[in-house]
Order: sequence, then C-alpha cells, then structure tokens
Amino acid sequence: MRKRPTRIELLELDIDVRLADLWCEASEVNEWNLEVVAAFMRAAYGKGYCDALTEDAPGSLCRDHGYKIPFRTPSATAET
Repeated sequence: MRKRPTRIELLELDIDVRLADLWCEASEVNEWNLEVVAAFMRAAYGKGYCDALTEDAPGSLCRDHGYKIPFRTPSATAET
C-alpha cells in the first residue's frame, strides 16, 4: 500500500463521503437488477447536482483536488 494516496483516490474518497447515505442504502439491496442500478445512478447524479448548487465556494471540489474548474457559459435570463 502506498504511503500517499493519488489525487484520484482522494477525489473518490471525497465523493464516497458525500454519497455515504446512498452507500448505506445500497448495502441493504438484496437483489440487484437494471432498474435498481438505474435508480442509484439517478440518485447519485441528483445528489452531485444538488451538492454543486449548494457549495459555499462554487468549484471547490475541483479546486480542492487539483482539477481545473470547468468554464460555465452564462445563461440567457428569461424576460418577464
């Protein structure tokens, strides 16, 4: 075992911590099938999306792990 984890391993750990509740639910599944896997994939995607929207410092997950923060294209505002 390495003394220092790679940045990918640290990112995986950070994401696993954020998904701890889903990992607990996954451990209780007795019969895996495509529908169950799809439900967990949607839940994980939704959780990540919500986490990104509520970060105190947008982009901190990328920045903290040494990844470039993706450029965000400004969206057009709706006219009222």
